[in-house]
Amino acid sequence: MTTALICLCAILLDLWLGEPRRYHPLAGFGRLATALELRLNRRRRMAGVLALIVLVLPPVLLAAALAAVPQAGVLAETLLLYLAIGATSLAQHGRTVATALAGGDLALARQRVGWMVSRDTAVLDATGVARAATESVLENGNDAVFGALFWFLLLGAPGAVLYRLVNTLDAMWGYRSERYLAFGWAAARLDDVLNWIPARLTALVYALLGDGRRALRCWREQGHLTDSPNAGVVMAAGAGALGVQLGGPAVYHGVMEERPLLGEGTAPTATDIARAIRLVKHSLWLWLAAILPAALFL
Repeated sequence: MTTALICLCAILLDLWLGEPRRYHPLAGFGRLATALELRLNRRRRMAGVLALIVLVLPPVLLAAALAAVPQAGVLAETLLLYLAIGATSLAQHGRTVATALAGGDLALARQRVGWMVSRDTAVLDATGVARAATESVLENGNDAVFGALFWFLLLGAPGAVLYRLVNTLDAMWGYRSERYLAFGWAAARLDDVLNWIPARLTALVYALLGDGRRALRCWREQGHLTDSPNAGVVMAAGAGALGVQLGGPAVYHGVMEERPLLGEGTAPTATDIARAIRLVKHSLWLWLAAILPAALFL
């Protein structure tokens, strides 16, 4: 029951406070990861493995030590889980893009969606901006929210910290470019492993809360088409649940990539960004609604 209450308190803290505007541990972690990559990256896998261990193992051990402190451990776990999830921040970023698009400010919408995605956004039209933002909201519903909750339920605060740090390194290093292909291999593969179950649970909840039949069909027929074994599952199910079509060509670091089409229906608009945000929010409450009763009987 304690675990369920920690989840509830962490989610309420996120809804109340949002993401810390200054001194967020993940920001400091990102700066450290950048510095270490510049020093160690010789485009070899073992260097990436070493960097992953050096960066991730100490915070995970620290989280385990804090969680074990008598009486104060529950508070520490609550704060660590709060820092590991980012539902409110994700919604705020998505709403900013949707508001700019709805107001006809395409330049601002391009700028703000550039804060959410790694693709080049300078030449996106309104549909391209809406597509990028909707994809980001759906995918990060898993990466920034449900994955951390899953690993917290399984392994406590160390699990949530492990998941969030590996996911951050994958976002920084998990590119198939010459620079990162070997160095980022370990982070990308570990992120794939850690996300395999959470991604499918997220896709299932998206289907339950949207057009379930279409979501499941898109998941089954399209989820395996992406390079990632998890992102395609989440986005295909989410797009199907919303009745929109995502994917298609996108420019990453100056190179056009032909991505598979995911979902089915109309091209996304600013309204669909808001619908994706609501889908993630409702999914969060459904996860919580399942966690609390389960804690009473397990």
